[in-house]
Amino acid sequence: MKAIALTLGLTLGVAFAAQNLRAADAELEPLPIKLPIPAFMGTPTDIPLGDLIEKPSDKPRPPFLAPKGAQNLAFQKKVTSSDKSPITGTLDLITDGDKEANDNSFVELRRRTQWVQIDLEQPAKIFAVIVWHAHNTWQVYHDVIVQVSDDPDFAEGVKTIFNNDQDNSSGLGVGTDKEYFESYEGKLIDAKGVVGRYVRLYSRGSTYSALNRYTEVEVWGVPAK
Repeated sequence: MKAIALTLGLTLGVAFAAQNLRAADAELEPLPIKLPIPAFMGTPTDIPLGDLIEKPSDKPRPPFLAPKGAQNLAFQKKVTSSDKSPITGTLDLITDGDKEANDNSFVELRRRTQWVQIDLEQPAKIFAVIVWHAHNTWQVYHDVIVQVSDDPDFAEGVKTIFNNDQDNSSGLGVGTDKEYFESYEGKLIDAKGVVGRYVRLYSRGSTYSALNRYTEVEVWGVPAK
Protein backbone atom coordinates (compact mmCIF):
# COMPACT_ATOMS: atom_id res chain seq x y z
CA MET A 1 0.00 0.00 0.00
CA LYS A 2 2.82 2.39 0.88
CA ALA A 3 4.45 1.71 -2.47
CA ILE A 4 1.15 2.38 -4.26
CA ALA A 5 0.62 5.60 -2.32
CA LEU A 6 4.17 6.72 -3.05
CA THR A 7 3.74 5.98 -6.77
CA LEU A 8 0.40 7.82 -6.83
CA GLY A 9 1.94 10.78 -5.04
CA LEU A 10 4.82 10.98 -7.50
CA THR A 11 2.42 10.68 -10.44
CA LEU A 12 0.21 13.48 -9.10
CA GLY A 13 3.26 15.59 -8.38
CA VAL A 14 4.51 15.23 -11.93
CA ALA A 15 1.03 15.99 -13.27
CA PHE A 16 0.71 19.13 -11.16
CA ALA A 17 4.21 20.25 -12.18
CA ALA A 18 3.36 19.74 -15.86
CA GLN A 19 0.11 21.63 -15.40
CA ASN A 20 1.89 24.53 -13.73
CA LEU A 21 4.49 24.58 -16.50
CA ARG A 22 1.77 24.69 -19.16
CA ALA A 23 0.00 27.46 -17.24
CA ALA A 24 3.24 29.44 -17.09
CA ASP A 25 3.83 28.87 -20.79
CA ALA A 26 0.29 30.04 -21.52
CA GLU A 27 1.20 33.42 -20.05
CA LEU A 28 4.03 33.88 -22.54
CA GLU A 29 3.70 35.40 -25.98
CA PRO A 30 6.08 36.57 -28.72
CA LEU A 31 7.23 40.16 -28.43
CA PRO A 32 5.60 42.21 -31.23
CA ILE A 33 8.91 43.50 -32.57
CA LYS A 34 8.62 45.54 -35.78
CA LEU A 35 11.78 45.30 -37.86
CA PRO A 36 13.12 47.93 -40.28
CA ILE A 37 13.72 47.29 -43.96
CA PRO A 38 16.99 45.39 -44.58
CA ALA A 39 19.59 47.77 -46.00
CA PHE A 40 21.64 44.97 -47.55
CA MET A 41 21.59 41.22 -47.97
CA GLY A 42 24.17 38.46 -48.22
CA THR A 43 27.10 37.30 -46.14
CA PRO A 44 30.16 39.39 -45.24
CA THR A 45 33.28 38.48 -47.18
CA ASP A 46 35.88 41.02 -46.06
CA ILE A 47 35.57 40.63 -42.28
CA PRO A 48 37.18 37.47 -40.88
CA LEU A 49 35.13 35.20 -38.67
CA GLY A 50 36.55 33.70 -35.50
CA ASP A 51 35.61 31.93 -32.31
CA LEU A 52 34.88 35.26 -30.61
CA ILE A 53 32.39 36.46 -33.25
CA GLU A 54 28.93 35.01 -33.83
CA LYS A 55 28.48 33.56 -37.27
CA PRO A 56 25.72 35.47 -39.11
CA SER A 57 22.55 33.46 -39.59
CA ASP A 58 20.73 33.20 -42.91
CA LYS A 59 17.46 32.49 -41.09
CA PRO A 60 15.09 34.92 -39.35
CA ARG A 61 15.53 35.26 -35.60
CA PRO A 62 13.10 33.02 -33.70
CA PRO A 63 10.30 34.81 -31.83
CA PHE A 64 11.26 35.90 -28.32
CA LEU A 65 8.70 34.84 -25.71
CA ALA A 66 7.97 37.14 -22.78
CA PRO A 67 5.15 37.45 -20.24
CA LYS A 68 1.94 38.95 -21.58
CA GLY A 69 1.73 42.70 -21.27
CA ALA A 70 5.40 43.39 -22.00
CA GLN A 71 5.85 46.70 -23.80
CA ASN A 72 8.68 48.77 -25.20
CA LEU A 73 9.20 50.94 -22.12
CA ALA A 74 11.95 52.96 -23.80
CA PHE A 75 9.71 54.52 -26.44
CA GLN A 76 10.06 58.33 -26.36
CA LYS A 77 11.86 58.19 -23.01
CA LYS A 78 14.68 60.60 -22.18
CA VAL A 79 18.18 59.67 -23.34
CA THR A 80 21.47 61.00 -21.96
CA SER A 81 25.01 60.23 -23.07
CA SER A 82 28.69 60.43 -22.20
CA ASP A 83 29.08 62.57 -25.33
CA LYS A 84 27.45 65.92 -24.60
CA SER A 85 27.81 67.11 -28.22
CA PRO A 86 27.03 64.33 -30.71
CA ILE A 87 28.66 64.68 -34.11
CA THR A 88 25.46 63.92 -35.99
CA GLY A 89 21.84 63.70 -34.90
CA THR A 90 20.23 64.07 -31.49
CA LEU A 91 19.84 61.65 -28.61
CA ASP A 92 16.05 61.52 -28.88
CA LEU A 93 16.49 59.55 -32.13
CA ILE A 94 17.45 56.54 -30.02
CA THR A 95 13.94 56.12 -28.63
CA ASP A 96 11.77 57.66 -31.37
CA GLY A 97 10.71 54.35 -32.91
CA ASP A 98 12.59 54.89 -36.20
CA LYS A 99 14.95 51.96 -36.81
CA GLU A 100 15.53 52.45 -40.52
CA ALA A 101 19.05 52.60 -41.94
CA ASN A 102 18.69 56.21 -43.05
CA ASP A 103 21.11 59.09 -42.55
CA ASN A 104 18.57 60.97 -40.43
CA SER A 105 17.69 58.02 -38.20
CA PHE A 106 20.82 57.74 -36.06
CA VAL A 107 22.93 59.72 -33.62
CA GLU A 108 26.72 59.57 -34.00
CA LEU A 109 28.98 59.86 -30.95
CA ARG A 110 32.70 60.50 -30.80
CA ARG A 111 35.57 58.02 -30.67
CA ARG A 112 36.59 55.70 -27.85
CA THR A 113 34.15 54.22 -25.36
CA GLN A 114 30.86 56.09 -25.24
CA TRP A 115 27.53 55.32 -23.61
CA VAL A 116 23.89 56.20 -23.98
CA GLN A 117 21.43 55.90 -21.10
CA ILE A 118 17.66 55.58 -21.06
CA ASP A 119 15.53 56.66 -18.11
CA LEU A 120 12.46 54.40 -17.95
CA GLU A 121 11.04 56.85 -15.35
CA GLN A 122 10.27 54.04 -12.90
CA PRO A 123 11.75 50.66 -11.97
CA ALA A 124 10.78 47.97 -14.44
CA LYS A 125 11.09 44.23 -14.83
CA ILE A 126 13.04 43.92 -18.08
CA PHE A 127 12.79 40.87 -20.30
CA ALA A 128 14.71 42.00 -23.39
CA VAL A 129 16.84 44.86 -24.66
CA ILE A 130 17.25 45.32 -28.41
CA VAL A 131 19.88 47.66 -29.81
CA TRP A 132 20.37 48.81 -33.40
CA HIS A 133 23.71 50.51 -33.97
CA ALA A 134 24.44 51.22 -37.64
CA HIS A 135 23.00 48.48 -39.83
CA ASN A 136 23.58 50.02 -43.25
CA THR A 137 26.60 47.80 -43.93
CA TRP A 138 28.31 44.73 -42.49
CA GLN A 139 30.20 45.74 -39.36
CA VAL A 140 30.98 44.53 -35.87
CA TYR A 141 30.69 46.94 -32.94
CA HIS A 142 33.26 46.58 -30.17
CA ASP A 143 32.85 46.59 -26.40
CA VAL A 144 29.08 46.33 -26.48
CA ILE A 145 28.07 46.39 -22.82
CA VAL A 146 24.53 46.71 -21.48
CA GLN A 147 23.85 47.45 -17.82
CA VAL A 148 20.80 48.13 -15.65
CA SER A 149 20.62 50.06 -12.38
CA ASP A 150 18.38 52.17 -10.16
CA ASP A 151 21.28 54.60 -9.76
CA PRO A 152 21.46 57.19 -12.58
CA ASP A 153 25.23 57.47 -12.04
CA PHE A 154 25.72 53.69 -12.24
CA ALA A 155 27.93 53.81 -9.16
CA GLU A 156 26.03 51.11 -7.26
CA GLY A 157 23.52 48.35 -7.83
CA VAL A 158 24.78 47.81 -11.38
CA LYS A 159 23.67 44.63 -13.16
CA THR A 160 25.42 43.70 -16.41
CA ILE A 161 23.21 41.76 -18.82
CA PHE A 162 25.60 41.73 -21.80
CA ASN A 163 29.34 42.29 -22.22
CA ASN A 164 31.47 41.36 -25.24
CA ASP A 165 34.49 43.47 -24.25
CA GLN A 166 36.84 40.52 -24.38
CA ASP A 167 40.01 42.42 -23.43
CA ASN A 168 38.57 44.91 -20.92
CA SER A 169 39.54 47.83 -23.15
CA SER A 170 36.57 49.81 -21.81
CA GLY A 171 37.50 49.11 -18.19
CA LEU A 172 34.21 47.54 -17.10
CA GLY A 173 35.47 44.00 -16.80
CA VAL A 174 36.22 41.20 -19.22
CA GLY A 175 33.08 40.07 -21.02
CA THR A 176 32.17 36.52 -21.98
CA ASP A 177 29.65 37.32 -24.71
CA LYS A 178 30.59 37.21 -28.39
CA GLU A 179 30.86 40.06 -30.84
CA TYR A 180 28.29 40.04 -33.62
CA PHE A 181 27.50 41.50 -37.03
CA GLU A 182 24.99 44.34 -37.09
CA SER A 183 21.80 43.63 -39.01
CA TYR A 184 18.31 45.00 -39.50
CA GLU A 185 17.11 42.64 -36.74
CA GLY A 186 19.19 44.45 -34.12
CA LYS A 187 20.83 42.61 -31.24
CA LEU A 188 18.27 41.09 -28.88
CA ILE A 189 19.61 40.59 -25.36
CA ASP A 190 17.75 38.36 -22.93
CA ALA A 191 17.52 40.44 -19.74
CA LYS A 192 15.95 37.56 -17.77
CA GLY A 193 13.60 39.79 -15.80
CA VAL A 194 16.25 42.05 -14.26
CA VAL A 195 14.76 45.00 -12.38
CA GLY A 196 15.96 48.59 -12.75
CA ARG A 197 15.02 52.08 -13.86
CA TYR A 198 18.01 53.05 -16.00
CA VAL A 199 19.51 51.17 -18.95
CA ARG A 200 23.00 52.11 -20.10
CA LEU A 201 24.62 50.85 -23.32
CA TYR A 202 28.33 51.17 -24.15
CA SER A 203 30.26 50.78 -27.40
CA ARG A 204 33.76 51.52 -28.67
CA GLY A 205 33.56 51.98 -32.42
CA SER A 206 33.26 49.25 -35.01
CA THR A 207 35.15 47.50 -37.78
CA TYR A 208 33.75 50.17 -40.11
CA SER A 209 34.40 53.35 -38.10
CA ALA A 210 35.92 54.49 -34.82
CA LEU A 211 32.76 56.52 -34.18
CA ASN A 212 29.74 55.21 -32.30
CA ARG A 213 26.32 55.16 -33.94
CA TYR A 214 23.00 54.38 -32.29
CA THR A 215 19.86 54.06 -34.38
CA GLU A 216 17.37 52.70 -31.84
CA VAL A 217 17.10 50.96 -28.49
CA GLU A 218 14.04 49.10 -27.23
CA VAL A 219 13.57 47.93 -23.65
CA TRP A 220 10.80 45.36 -23.34
CA GLY A 221 9.29 44.81 -19.92
CA VAL A 222 6.62 45.77 -17.41
CA PRO A 223 6.62 48.23 -14.51
CA ALA A 224 7.99 46.59 -11.37
CA LYS A 225 5.42 46.11 -8.61
